[in-house]
Amino acid sequence: MIAAAIFAAVSLSVAITGFTSLGDMTDAAAIADAKGFAWFWTFLASVAIGFGLLAWWLARRHGKDDDA
Repeated sequence: MIAAAIFAAVSLSVAITGFTSLGDMTDAAAIADAKGFAWFWTFLASVAIGFGLLAWWLARRHGKDDDA
């Protein structure tokens, strides 16, 4: 869970950096490449968040099963 949170934070920071750098670009091909780069890192962050939530849910569920 912790590793997923750290990876998601790093991925989101890379994605935000990619999106904010679009204003400095003038070449259409470079802008398209930068958007693809930023969306890819956004996707990676969403996958990390999903796996982190899944791990958290499974850990809570496993803890409840031990009590029964």
